[in-house]
Order: sequence, then structure tokens, then C-alpha cells
Amino acid sequence: MQDAITGLIGRYDQQGRYFDRSAIDRIDDYFAGAEVRLAAVALINREATEIVREASQRLWLADPELLLPGGNAYTTRRLAACLRDLDYFLRYASYALVAADSRMLDERVLNGLDDTYKSLGVPTGPTSRGILLMADVLQELLSNEGMADTSVVRAPFEYMARFLAETNLSGR
Repeated sequence: MQDAITGLIGRYDQQGRYFDRSAIDRIDDYFAGAEVRLAAVALINREATEIVREASQRLWLADPELLLPGGNAYTTRRLAACLRDLDYFLRYASYALVAADSRMLDERVLNGLDDTYKSLGVPTGPTSRGILLMADVLQELLSNEGMADTSVVRAPFEYMARFLAETNLSGR
């Protein structure tokens, strides 16, 4: 797994080029967002269960049919699988935050997910919404801890949600 800096160095090295203004700006952005990204990862480490719980509660409130007979989170087993998957996505979002590169999610979690979910008949719309709700909860918790601009932490969540939305089998 590469981080944003390693990937940038690799691309410039392959081309036999010195860093240009664009590369230096990307490195500057990487370090400028590091404090918030690392604070987010520390918060995820401490509060993962609470983040998943709060995001799932918001999802159930917005779409209570998911918990009713016929819904994707109906039965204890299916509900536990939904919560497990949200935790899984949260963990991988933390890796992408450290790397400052959401593309690492392709190899680690997203490649093959489409086939897996399709074969199991899992619609991805609610999962996609749950992932975005985890980003909301994380940003709120960071704001409560005094972080001013937390927008950088949304990137991996939006990346995964966008992928899942593109592979959505149905809304439920």
C-alpha cells in the first residue's frame, strides 16, 4: 500500500522528472491536512463502535423499512452483518486517511466487492448511505474536539459510497 507521497514520488521517478509546482502543491496539501486526518484516525480507533452505532441509528431512522420483514437488516443475523460491514468500511477509511489516498481502497476493499454483493443479493444503496452517515458522525465528533475544517476526512467515505452507488442493485 502506498501513501500519497510515495505514489507521487513513484510517478515522477518513472518519468525521470523533478518535482514541478503541481507536485510541490500536492505535498503541501498532504502535510496541511495531516493533523485532521490523524486526529480522525485516532478518533476512529477510540470510537469505532460509537461511530457505527450512531450512523446505523440515523440510517434506521431515515429508512425504518430496512428493519422490517423483507428489509435488508431484518433478522438479527442480517442486522449483525450490516453493522459488521459498516465497521469494515470504517476501518478501511482509516487506512485511506493515513495514506491520504482513496485509490488504495480499490485494491483493499472495492475490487471484487461488486461481484460479492451481487452474488449475495445485497443491495448497496443503504450501505452507501450508511458510509456517508459515518463520515457525518466522524466530522461532528472532530468538530466537538475543536477541529475547524474537517472536510478532508470525507474523501475515503465518499469514494466508497460513490463506488457502491454505481453498483447499486436496488434502493433497499
